[in-house]
Amino acid sequence: MLVIPAIDVKRGQVVRLAQGDPLRETCYSVDPVALAQRWESAGAAILHLVDLDGAFSGRPQQLSIAADVARAVKVPVQLGGGLRSLADLEQAFDAGIERAVLGTAAIEDEEFLAEASRRYPGRVVLGIDARGGRVAVRGWAADTGLLATELVARSDDLPLAAIIYTDIGRDGMLTGPNLEGLRRMARATCHPLIASGGIATLDDVKRLAALEPTRIIGALIGKALYEGRFSLEEAIAAAR
Repeated sequence: MLVIPAIDVKRGQVVRLAQGDPLRETCYSVDPVALAQRWESAGAAILHLVDLDGAFSGRPQQLSIAADVARAVKVPVQLGGGLRSLADLEQAFDAGIERAVLGTAAIEDEEFLAEASRRYPGRVVLGIDARGGRVAVRGWAADTGLLATELVARSDDLPLAAIIYTDIGRDGMLTGPNLEGLRRMARATCHPLIASGGIATLDDVKRLAALEPTRIIGALIGKALYEGRFSLEEAIAAAR
């Protein structure tokens, strides 16, 4: 299982939000590029970059920083936040981004998700953020009432790179991942899953790596790394 450091960018700084709340923000770095290089040096095989300003505004705001990060590292970078049109995707890929994470636009317009994934097969990731098992959109501010398992099942015939499943209630809270929710998601889809939200200990990493069915190929980790709960090297070893 891959351990994927999360780099959330807001106003040019690396921050973490508690449960997606923009008013509960902690800044960890003023240099996203240096941080990306740090994670690459520690063994990261891929980096996860989030444009939080884009997620809340509905249009990309940090593409220049994303381009700087992509140029500064050799590992692939995936980007999410505010990517809501094919033009946005083209800009992101032109900036050196390897994979684009689609959330709100893909959920509100499934035809867009289908067109994007077929135009860029293996380069589009579906980001599903859920609160109590139900999908939330627009920077997690709006609940759709749609079950995450229902949504993911409808995407099985698309050439997606993966699906990221974020449990909003656990994101940034260091309370452990929602293992049962991840099991339900893994059973509902044929796509590889990336787990996100709540990882606090190396035991959490080991439990994710051992979870059945074995469709979880990666785990996004943010706050636990930034607060020194464990090192990236230790997490990578635990994931093996």
